Amino acid sequence: MLKVFQSSSTLLGQQLKALVSVRHYGKPNKKFLYKDGILKDQIYYYPRDNNRELPALDGEPSKLFSVRRMKPIKGLPYWEKRILRGLGLYEKNAVAVVKNIPENNARLWKVKHLVEILPITYRYGEPTEADIERTFLKEDGECVVIRKLEAAEVTNTKLSAAEQLRHAKDRINGETLRKDSRLKWLNAW
Repeated sequence: MLKVFQSSSTLLGQQLKALVSVRHYGKPNKKFLYKDGILKDQIYYYPRDNNRELPALDGEPSKLFSVRRMKPIKGLPYWEKRILRGLGLYEKNAVAVVKNIPENNARLWKVKHLVEILPITYRYGEPTEADIERTFLKEDGECVVIRKLEAAEVTNTKLSAAEQLRHAKDRINGETLRKDSRLKWLNAW
């Protein structure tokens, strides 16, 4: 009977150990916490949805990012404010163009919940130094370069056509337009 009691007490002790959880107050081991990551090109990806397929990268990554601040700065810790000020995003609705380098990517990772990051794409090719005056950035991250300028003859013909129209006798002037609008108002049907 003594052996039966000892075996049941060890069984009870094991069950009690299983019920008692011990909390560790150390730095968490990331490899233990994040087991479901997907390794691709020496980078672990942690997708949010159930679709575990990674999007295919088309060609080279973008050289520049368009970064826009989306959340207010009020109530943020000083280190996030410092990063936003360093990126030039401290003012409201500020947009900054940032190089795609590891230092900037580390900064953007720390404030990713405050900003919107878009890769800058070039539909008509990258601008040169001569194209800087005719380059603009759209809100969706597309950099447009207007390369063709109209020839001088085409510009002169358009200007001469506009002058002819301005000085034409059968052109509707303000007085004729007012009379016509008044008649249409009075006789709507």
